[in-house]
Amino acid sequence: MKSEANPSARIRTLRETYGMSQEVLAERSAVPLELIKKIEAGIIPDLAPLVKIARTLGVRLGTILDEDRELGPVLTRKGEGGENLRFITPNAQQRENGLKYTVLAAGKAGRHMEPFIIEVPAKADAPRSSHEGEEFFYVISGHIRLEYGTLSYDLSEGDSIYYDSMVPHRAVALDGQDAQVLAVVYTPV
Repeated sequence: MKSEANPSARIRTLRETYGMSQEVLAERSAVPLELIKKIEAGIIPDLAPLVKIARTLGVRLGTILDEDRELGPVLTRKGEGGENLRFITPNAQQRENGLKYTVLAAGKAGRHMEPFIIEVPAKADAPRSSHEGEEFFYVISGHIRLEYGTLSYDLSEGDSIYYDSMVPHRAVALDGQDAQVLAVVYTPV
């Protein structure tokens, strides 16, 4: 099966290859049908529905996020991250305020972790997310607040946090400054 060049197209290709309608994918993944339609149209709202869709399609999240396969190590040099994803808030006027994810280690076959560099704009207003697995954040620059359930944690450059991603969470840039975070998402097989 030829893999398309973006997550939206890959989801559609996988779904169609398996003879699955959007309605069936929505029912089996517990992702609303309207959201499935938006995702396939190119709007990636959040990582959580992608994890559910990947699980339903029987593939790793990485299968949706990248197309190449490398059995050995994958080296990503500075400035050479994989395709950038921007998760868009429900308010279309805030498209430029979404979090920008740069995919690292794209193409590594069989991986169970998804490493990203996340740019958190000072004006970002991303909704809370929850999905299977665990996450690790390391603040590269700036100052963020990780809202985690009813708790919140302020992190500065060099700080890190490891948490269960089933708990609703989001990162917010503080002090009116953009922030950058190394994030590693682990999803069980």
